[in-house]
Amino acid sequence: MENEHIQMVDLHRQYLRLKPEVDAAMQEVIDTCSFINGPQVKAFASHLADYLQVPHVIPCGNGTDALQIALMALNLMPGDEVIVPSFTYVAAAEVVALLGLIPVWVDVDERTFNLNPWQIESAISPKTRAIIVVHLFGQCGDMERIMQIAEQNHLYVIEDNAQSLGAEVIYQDGSRRKAGTIGHIGTTSFFPSKPLACYGDGGAVMTSDDRLAERARMIANHGQQTKYHHKIIGCNSRLDTLQAAVLEVKLPHIDAFAEARRKVAVRYDEALRDDARWAIPFRADYSTHVFHQYTLQIAGGERDDLQQYLKERGIPSMVYYPVPMHKQDAFYGLARNGSSLYVSEQLTRSVLSLPIHTEMTDKEIDYVTQTLLAYGK
Repeated sequence: MENEHIQMVDLHRQYLRLKPEVDAAMQEVIDTCSFINGPQVKAFASHLADYLQVPHVIPCGNGTDALQIALMALNLMPGDEVIVPSFTYVAAAEVVALLGLIPVWVDVDERTFNLNPWQIESAISPKTRAIIVVHLFGQCGDMERIMQIAEQNHLYVIEDNAQSLGAEVIYQDGSRRKAGTIGHIGTTSFFPSKPLACYGDGGAVMTSDDRLAERARMIANHGQQTKYHHKIIGCNSRLDTLQAAVLEVKLPHIDAFAEARRKVAVRYDEALRDDARWAIPFRADYSTHVFHQYTLQIAGGERDDLQQYLKERGIPSMVYYPVPMHKQDAFYGLARNGSSLYVSEQLTRSVLSLPIHTEMTDKEIDYVTQTLLAYGK
């Protein structure tokens, strides 16, 4: 096993499993030369809307564009504040700053890695207009509580669902809704490693609000409804037809993909849960988990040594994320701290994500877990 190549995400094996369908779908686009706004784009958007049970899905160029389009659709003004978790990827905060808005850093829950709703209220000021909830690593934030806070304070909620497409929020009354469809507007990415992934860049905006959907469509298309008639300032952000064709093939498999990753996670859990040197991922009772990442918290400052140990034995791992947003040079003077950020700082020193993907074999999982358990012995 040491000589076999374990990958964080094995895109090639997944492609081979779907190769006949994917190749045929891409060849159809090439044969018709409908490379921009081909029928596959509209079909995929309609089918994703059906899957999410939301009226509007607006495809766009990538997940960062989706976040920018969502914020622009809300018509926020320069100087308005937007609450953002500090422990996350840069995209959400980046688009806030690009639009002249002010990121307000709020800490995350130490168990779920998601925005801590109990820290939000103290971060709200008279300038606060919106909250960006990043559903991190495959699990939803506490949307029932966050939406209550937003409604009480007249705030917009944007869901960044790039890592958790297909996950469900479970309400206290037992009802469920898909992540990305609960806030005023949701976004996602189809980057190749994501839960629903294409073979390049791609993204989408989703909403139940007809007005926001109309604005998002115009913004993604140079601010126009009719060609050459520009009603608002927009941008140029399209989902490529070839990528839409790939996504059309993959969409019917999204729940099976999630179940495959859950099975990997269960095997990891069974092998690793009783070792005090790390904590396995926590499952919140208000969310399902699609395991975009399987992220341990390593105790005792051993994370970097353990990562090197795994690397030497042919096992990749990743640190998502090594520097919290409130310590990034890019945001100096452009943001403010809305809460203590102790948890975000602690997580950057302790988290370590293990390989997890739809094609992972029991033999590969066993090698990873046995190697971990042998660390330091």
